[in-house]
Amino acid sequence: MFATRRLLSAVTKKTTGLYGLPVHPDPRPHLITIYNDTLKTLEKFPDHAVYRQATTALTTHRLNIVQSIEDIAKIEEALDAGQIEEVVVQAVEELKLADKMLEWRPWEPLETPVPKDQWNYKYSEHN
Repeated sequence: MFATRRLLSAVTKKTTGLYGLPVHPDPRPHLITIYNDTLKTLEKFPDHAVYRQATTALTTHRLNIVQSIEDIAKIEEALDAGQIEEVVVQAVEELKLADKMLEWRPWEPLETPVPKDQWNYKYSEHN
């Protein structure tokens, strides 16, 4: 029993080394919940919405990794997105953004038409 506790404490992360970002006590189930919540929110978007398509692809990819790997270090390596605590922050922020995007409805037509040649830039040569 003593040896087991000693080994466990040797592999338990004590700090992230990042100011203001504490070690998450159980990040894997937390991430799975956040990713599933994000996917449920994205289902409310129209199929043609680019944000839905891109975010669904990324979230599904990350969810599959987190569900298929139990070791946190291996999850971090597979995601290649920083420490698991950083990934949790990213996931939470993406869920918040998805809620805001649903509110903003960017897939709808603009309320005012785009000015003619708005995106055409004419460069003059300076001698």
